[in-house]
Amino acid sequence: MENLDRAQVLLQCDLCKITALQSHCEFCQVNLCKACVGEHLSDSSKRHNVVSYKHRSSAPYYPKCPDHTDTHCEFHCAKCDLPVCSTCKSSEKHHGHEFTDILKKVRSKRKELEKDLEELEKIIYPAYEEIILDLNNEKANFESHYENVTTAVTKQEKNLQSELNVIVKKETYEINKMKDKHLVALNEQENEIKQITSEVKQSICDVRKILYSTDVSRISAYKSRNKEFRCLPPKLNVTLPRFSPHQINTGQLYQSLGSLSAISITKEADGYKMKMTKEADGNTKKLPPAKKLLDTPMLITSIQTKYRLKFLHKVTCRNDDEIWTHGEDNIMKLYNLQGEELKSIKTQSGKNPFDTSVTRNGDLVYVDIVTETVNIVKNEKNQKSIRIQGWKPRNICGTTTGDLLITMDSYNEKMSRVVRYSGSREKQTIQFDSEGKPLYSSGYIKCISENRNLDICVADCHAKAVVVVNQAGNFRFRYTGSRSFTAGLFDPVGITTDSQSQILTSDRTNNRIVILDQHGKFLCLINNFELYFPWGLSVDTKDNLFVAEFHSGKVKIIKYM
Repeated sequence: MENLDRAQVLLQCDLCKITALQSHCEFCQVNLCKACVGEHLSDSSKRHNVVSYKHRSSAPYYPKCPDHTDTHCEFHCAKCDLPVCSTCKSSEKHHGHEFTDILKKVRSKRKELEKDLEELEKIIYPAYEEIILDLNNEKANFESHYENVTTAVTKQEKNLQSELNVIVKKETYEINKMKDKHLVALNEQENEIKQITSEVKQSICDVRKILYSTDVSRISAYKSRNKEFRCLPPKLNVTLPRFSPHQINTGQLYQSLGSLSAISITKEADGYKMKMTKEADGNTKKLPPAKKLLDTPMLITSIQTKYRLKFLHKVTCRNDDEIWTHGEDNIMKLYNLQGEELKSIKTQSGKNPFDTSVTRNGDLVYVDIVTETVNIVKNEKNQKSIRIQGWKPRNICGTTTGDLLITMDSYNEKMSRVVRYSGSREKQTIQFDSEGKPLYSSGYIKCISENRNLDICVADCHAKAVVVVNQAGNFRFRYTGSRSFTAGLFDPVGITTDSQSQILTSDRTNNRIVILDQHGKFLCLINNFELYFPWGLSVDTKDNLFVAEFHSGKVKIIKYM
C-alpha cells in the first residue's frame, strides 16, 4: 500500500496533466483527478467503471488488436516487437515469426523498467545534480580569481603613475571581456546540464508512471533512454588568465605594464565520470541500491561503561568490534561490544579531553584544552601533539583523506571557526558565508563530522542548528528543527553520518535522534525506546548507530536501517 500511495503522489491525471490522480477507470484504463471524473463519465458511447486509484484491479489489461477490434492481444511478436492477437499470429503477415506470451514479455519489460528506474534515480540523476553543484561552485569561486588578476593589474598601475591610466583601463577591459566570456560559457554549460537533468527527471516520472500502469501496450511500447543519459556531457575546461607584471620601462610603458594570458575555454569529453563500483573481477557495476530506514528502529544491545558518575560525553567506533569512549575524567577507555574494557589512555595534561575521534588509520586523537593541543595517540603510547596558535581547540573529527577537522573559538569567545589540518599544517579555514556573515555561533560545543559526500557537518548547540558546508567551505544549509515534531526546542549536540550520507544528530534535552538526508531534509526521529540525554554519536561500517548517554554512562547500539 505504501508503494501505491507513493505512486499516487507522483502520477498525474491523464486528462488535465496537472492535478495528482485520485481515480481510475478500469474499462478505459485512464487515471483521473477528482475534477476530471465527471468529464470522463460524460462520454456515454463507452462503458465506464471508475474506482479509487488505490482499489483499482491488479488484473492485466490486454490491449485490443488494431486489426481485429473485438480481440485482445495475448501474444508478443519478437520480430515485429508488437502485441498480436491469436488471429494475427496465424496470419501470413507474421509467418515464421517467434511469439511469446505477452505477460511473459511484460514481466521482462517490468524488470527492465525497474533497472532503468533504479539507475535513473540512484546514478544518472544524482550525477547531473553533482555536475550542476560543481558548476555553481566554480561560479562562486571564479569571481575571486578575476578579482585577484584585476588587483595585480591595478597595483602595477600605481607604479606607472597617471600616464598609464589609459593602458590600465584597456587591460581591465580585456579582463572583463574574458570574465564575461567565461561566465557565458559556464551559464551555457549549466543550462545544458539543467535541460538534460530536467529530461532525466521527466524520464523518472514517465518510467514510474509506466511501471505502475496495468496498460500492457504502454509497457510494451516503452523505450529506454538510459543509454542516452549515461553519456554525460563534456566537461568545461578553462585556462584562466594570469597577469605577469614587467619591469617598468618609461620608454615602453605599454609593454612594461605586463602581459595578460588569454582565456581558454574547451570541453573535455571524459571530464565527468558516472559513479560506478568495481567488482572483484575488475568489471564495473552500478552502485548498490540505497538502504532504507526501518519503520521501527531496534535496540541491539546496551553497554554500561565506567562513566556512570563521571558523565559520558563521546563514543567513537574504532572498528566494527571496538569503541573509544571518554567522559569527565582524564582517562579514555576502549571497550568491545561485550562491554569489556580493553585499554585505557590518560591525557598528557591530566585533565579530561574536550573531544575524541579516530583517524583514518584507526589512531585515537583527542583535544586537550589545557595545553591547547590536538594529540594523536600512536600504538596506545606515543602521543604526537599539534599546537593550536591563537585559538582554543574544541571538537574534532578525522576525514577520509587523513586530514583533521577541528572546531575552535577565539580567546574572547566571540568567534568560532572550523580549520582543516593536514598533519600539523593548517590547510583550510571555514568561518564566514559568501556575505561575510559568521557561519557558526560563539558557543563552545560544536561536534563535527565529515559526510560521505565530503560535506562538513557541525552540530552548533548554542545556535540550536545543524550547519553544513561543502568540501570547499561554501554554505549549503542550516537545519533548525522540523514542523514534523513540535515538542521541545531543537537541541543538537552529537553528530555523525552514515553510508547513505544521512546526517544523525542527538537532540539531547528532547531525548531523541534526528535523521536528515544529505540535503538537510528531515527524514525521521529515533525515539521509540528510552533514550536518556543522548550526547555523542558514532556509526560503524554496517550502519549501526552508537549512542552515548550522558547521565547513565551507557552506550546504546541501535539498528535503524
